[in-house]
Amino acid sequence: EEYIQVVIPFDNKTSTMKFNSAAALLAVGSLATTYGFTPSSSVVSSFTSHRQSLARPSARLPTHIQHTSRSTTTLSMSALKVGIVGATGAVGKEIVGCLEKRDFPVDSLRIFGSERSAGKEVDTKFGKVKVELFSEDAARECDVVFLAVDGDFSLAHAENICAGDDGAVVIDNSSAFRYKEGIPLVVPEINAEATKGKKLIANPNCTTAIGLMAVWPLHKLFGLSKMIMSTYQAASGAGQPGMDELKEGTRAVLSGERDVAENKIFAHPLPFNVIPHIDKFMENGYTKEEMKVTWETRKICGLADDFPVSCTAVRIPTARAHSESIVALFENPVDVAAARKALEEAPGVKLVDDVDNMKYPMPLTATGQYDIEVGRLRENIAFDNALEFFVCGDQLLRGAALNAVIVAEAMVENGALQTKTAA
Repeated sequence: EEYIQVVIPFDNKTSTMKFNSAAALLAVGSLATTYGFTPSSSVVSSFTSHRQSLARPSARLPTHIQHTSRSTTTLSMSALKVGIVGATGAVGKEIVGCLEKRDFPVDSLRIFGSERSAGKEVDTKFGKVKVELFSEDAARECDVVFLAVDGDFSLAHAENICAGDDGAVVIDNSSAFRYKEGIPLVVPEINAEATKGKKLIANPNCTTAIGLMAVWPLHKLFGLSKMIMSTYQAASGAGQPGMDELKEGTRAVLSGERDVAENKIFAHPLPFNVIPHIDKFMENGYTKEEMKVTWETRKICGLADDFPVSCTAVRIPTARAHSESIVALFENPVDVAAARKALEEAPGVKLVDDVDNMKYPMPLTATGQYDIEVGRLRENIAFDNALEFFVCGDQLLRGAALNAVIVAEAMVENGALQTKTAA
């Protein structure tokens, strides 16, 4: 039997109650309404399973990974010296927000930037933080450093920051080390154990991270044999400049200032258009963005180097949150009811699948949410032993910042991330 333990803070006291999975979700919602708090800031839930796993290859989930990742964390340890490089960018800002909302154990927060941003002050839950000019020596003074910068910067500095026993743990959001042997590529709900004993961790591509949150529970249940994915990716995938270009271009067209928007960030004007081209084209006809899904799915899930995964990636004129249509083929016969149950119970996943009431995943509802949404779940009629479903997830959170912070939480739990004095 599975249950969720919910700790409710009220009048400086706490009450602990246990529910089965469905009851707990109802209880938390009701209590939140009654007592005026939100689960994202005040409810701590821990998921314990007493049922033998149905899984195929399966990793034990770190105990800090909640039934829903909107809950705050409860990490019992000394507070850490945390550094962020690129904290004024779109992903960097979200990393700061995740550290705040999840009550990550921060002793001090240091923000590193370029000469242009050095000296500016950033308001955080941890107080006003003055942006420091980046240097490797300064970054090495931290216990953990989050890199929210481009791949060239990471290639130049990441390994130096974490080198030696006195180096910092580095969690890199770029593509620089994702495919390098010996460096873990991590979605913590899937392969958190890969971080043990490591000091440099790669964060996956946003599209891969969002899709695998839904695919992994089904793989454990039925055994994935092939996957076909089509993505509908928001302007946020190109960072703040991409979102700004979409916003300004839309304004210019609607105001009559221009017939067609300008484009500098994207290959073509994005407003009122879709672009089946993200990243450069490769010799096999796929784009690099599409091949990232193939390469990263294999590495994260521990699949064979020739495991069949195909993707078509399309940029669409939404500001934030990526969408994906996924056809997953399995080794074993599928059961939609069992698949629904697996998705309902998966940490970081919200099943939104009530077509009678027009409820299904959408960027509008997934934006700003820690959990990915999955719905339109059905048995595929073109292939045997196949399921088809639709996924939406916030690219800047689940696809980047949140994943990085949960990686750090997993490393705290398995001992790979400690204060320098404790180490």
